[in-house]
Amino acid sequence: MARLTVESEVTGNVWKVMVAEDTQVSSGEVLMILESMKMEIPVEAPTDGTVVEILVAEEEQVEEDQALVIMEGK
Repeated sequence: MARLTVESEVTGNVWKVMVAEDTQVSSGEVLMILESMKMEIPVEAPTDGTVVEILVAEEEQVEEDQALVIMEGK
């Protein structure tokens, strides 16, 4: 299995984390929602797999290309 890092596509705030560590997720499933310029931006799983580590917390400021989640893909 390959380790994948899911990164932020925008600068903003973590509005809501939708999954927990060790959660099985499907490709396209929303992992968390970022808020940027009053818009909600979903961060989706790029593949089926398991959430290994969540690197940010709700209300935390994130930068573009910042690592948000580490997954182990199938």
